[in-house]
Amino acid sequence: MEESNLSVVLHKVNDLRLENTAIREPGKGEVQLRIARVGICGSDISLWKHGCIGKIKVTSPFTLGHEAAGIVSKLGEGVSNLKVGDRVAIEPVTTCGRCDKCKNGRYHLCSKRIVFGMPPYNGGLTRYHVHGADLCYKLPDNISLEEGALIEPLFVTIHAARRAGITLGSRVLICGAGTIGLLSLLVAKSYGASQVCVIDLNESRLRLAKSMGADVILVPKNNGARELADEIEECMNGKPTISLECSGDPLCVQSSIYATDSGGCVVCIGLGPDDVTIPLVDAVLREVDVKGIIIYPHCYPIALALLKSGNIDVKQIITHEFKLQQALEAFELVDRKEGIKVMINCE
Repeated sequence: MEESNLSVVLHKVNDLRLENTAIREPGKGEVQLRIARVGICGSDISLWKHGCIGKIKVTSPFTLGHEAAGIVSKLGEGVSNLKVGDRVAIEPVTTCGRCDKCKNGRYHLCSKRIVFGMPPYNGGLTRYHVHGADLCYKLPDNISLEEGALIEPLFVTIHAARRAGITLGSRVLICGAGTIGLLSLLVAKSYGASQVCVIDLNESRLRLAKSMGADVILVPKNNGARELADEIEECMNGKPTISLECSGDPLCVQSSIYATDSGGCVVCIGLGPDDVTIPLVDAVLREVDVKGIIIYPHCYPIALALLKSGNIDVKQIITHEFKLQQALEAFELVDRKEGIKVMINCE
């Protein structure tokens, strides 16, 4: 197979293909990247298997991949912040820059935002990708390209930690020990959480969470939301002040509200069904804030600082690496829920 610009292209539900795409030249303010590493995200699997994620639907073929890092191969007109050979992580979100949300610093809420790697916009699961130079962040020498590809999901957890108000002494519950749950664990600890409890049905993932610094791990035994909340309170010797719900499971959403201490905060990160019944009265009467997150604003400097300082080690969650030619095999593995973060080597 010709591999000049081999790409992972999603045509429609259950129709994922390896095929060649055109190599674009960079335009004004853009750079061409030779992509090095791309992480497979749960949203990629949802698009492949269900044709949608939330309101985003697959309507035409496009190249997947929004967790990417690469090396600058060409510069477009007017680019001065980068040079050929620079190693960069990409921010896959671009916005209008003119609306009130953008001007007030909440550009992630822009109604005209575009996310590369989400339909219909081509992403980075390819050999060569053109991207806005101002959305490419140069990696310090001590940050690997694998770590660079993990910066995008790391942003999600940094934004969640800020929304939740994690600070010194916070007692944090994390529901789900996948990529986002484990990165949330690292961020919560780096923000000063005094106790972090991670719950999941997968014992091997919980063992990894323990090795990464979780103070308490829990395999739920009960199927009721209140009963699970009681389990959490017992194993933590008290209620968490903050809960990060990373699974999207309705039971965990409900349990996290019951479990969280009065005056605390629940941040829903994982996406589950469109409609979920929650114990709203319980939250209201105890002043438990329930918040959501979407994308992330202004998180790159924080993520780069955390990685450069060595305060967190994100490489721990990489369990598999495949060559780009093996991408379909990698997607099948993720769909079987094997491993945690699966990385594609596009070099």
